[in-house]
Amino acid sequence: MEPLSNPAVSVHPHRSSWTISRRSFLGAAGLAGLSWLTPVGQLLAQAAERQPRGEPAHSIILLWMEGGPSQLETFDPHPGTRIGGETKAIRTAARAIEIADGLEAVAEQMGSIALIRSMISKEGDHERAASMMKNGYRPDPTAAYPSIGAICCHELPAGGTDVPRHISILPGAWPSRGGFLGAEYDAFLTYDPLQKVPDVTSPVPAPRDELRFKDLAVLEKTFARGRNLRVENTLHQHMVRSARTMMTTEQLRAFDVSLEPAQVRLAYGDTPFGRGCLAARRLVEVGVRCVEVTLSGWDTHAENHNLTSGRKQILDPAFAALIKDLKDRDLLRRTIVVWAGEFGRTPSINPLGGRDHWPKGFTVALAGGPIRGGQVIGATDPEGKKDVERPISIGDLHATILTAVGLNPRKENISPIGRPIRLADGDPIADLLS
Repeated sequence: MEPLSNPAVSVHPHRSSWTISRRSFLGAAGLAGLSWLTPVGQLLAQAAERQPRGEPAHSIILLWMEGGPSQLETFDPHPGTRIGGETKAIRTAARAIEIADGLEAVAEQMGSIALIRSMISKEGDHERAASMMKNGYRPDPTAAYPSIGAICCHELPAGGTDVPRHISILPGAWPSRGGFLGAEYDAFLTYDPLQKVPDVTSPVPAPRDELRFKDLAVLEKTFARGRNLRVENTLHQHMVRSARTMMTTEQLRAFDVSLEPAQVRLAYGDTPFGRGCLAARRLVEVGVRCVEVTLSGWDTHAENHNLTSGRKQILDPAFAALIKDLKDRDLLRRTIVVWAGEFGRTPSINPLGGRDHWPKGFTVALAGGPIRGGQVIGATDPEGKKDVERPISIGDLHATILTAVGLNPRKENISPIGRPIRLADGDPIADLLS
C-alpha cells in the first residue's frame, strides 16, 4: 500500500536538481591538483571525493536480534581470556577476521560482511534501547522519532509496489514505527511465512465481497457531499483502495516461500526465522524498501552460553543463505543487510552463567550496497576493563545506512510541532562506504 505524504509534515529538499559524478569531476580536475578551481569548485571537488563509490542501495533488511545478543558469543569472541567464556573462535573467508564457533556458514560469507565491534549506546533498558537502535535517537517525550525503515519509505521514491513498503516479519515487542511521519509508515506486521498473510483474504465469497464494496461506495459518496475536504484529510478512501489493491496483487506471492525450490528453503533452515529471511529476499525483489525479521531469545541473563548456542543454530544458516542468495541474484549490491540488537552483553559472567545488559561496546554487522565487507571497525578490550577503541554511536550507524541508500543524513524533516529533526544524529563511517 502506498502511503500519501503526511500533510502535517513539511520537508526540506534533500537532493539538488543536478548530480555530480565523482569520477568525471575528479577526472576533469586532473592529477595535478585543484588549484585552478574557484573556492566553490574546490568544495565541490572535495564533496565528490567524499561520496561513496557505486550506486546507492534500494532496500534494507534488518535482522533484529531481540533481547540483545552477546558480542562475545557471536562476532567478537575473545577465547582464552577471562571474559571469553566457553566460546571458541573460528577463521572466516576474510583474512584476519575470526568470529565465534557456531557461525561456520556465516564465516564463509565474511568477505561480504563488515563488523562494527565498537558500538556504544546510552540506553541499557530493552524498550528504550530498541527504540534508539531502530530510530537513531534516544526516546524523547516531545518527539516520536520514525524508524530508519519509515524514513526510507518517506524519503525514497515509491515505485510500483502494491504491498506495503515497510514490513516486519515475526515482530517482537517493539516493531518499527512511523513516528511523527505518520502511522501510514508503521511496519506492516506478518508472521511465519508458512501462514497466510493476515487480513488480506475476504471472509465472504467474491460476489458478496464486491457487492459490499459497491454499497460502501454509495454510502461514502453520499457522506462526502459538502464534506470533501474532511473526507480527503482522513485518507480513508485512499487506504481502502490501497488495501483492495494489496488483496488482489500478484506481489502477495512474495510472502509465499513455498514457491521456492526445496533446496533453497533448506539452505535458510526449517525455522520461522529462516523462512522470514527467505521472504525478505523475495520482498526486496518486488521493491519493498525495508524488511525487518526478528529472532528473539537473546536476553541471556542465565545460561548464556547454551542459550546463545541455540540461537546461533537458527541464525547461522539463515544469515549465510540470505547473503549468498542476494549475491547470486545480483541483489546484494542494491540491498543493505543489517544484523543488530538492542545492545550487547557484559564481559563478566554472572553467578547464573549469564551475561547482563552492556551498551558500552557491542557489535553490529553490515553487508550489501556500497558497504565494503571483509573488515572490522573498532575493537573491545580482551580484559573487559578499558573503553572500546574507536567508539561508534548509533547516530553514526544510521547516517552510514542512510548514505548507503542515497539519502543525506543531515537533511531535516519538520515535526508536527515545528521542530527540525535530522534524518540521523551522526556522521557516515567513511571506512565502510567503498
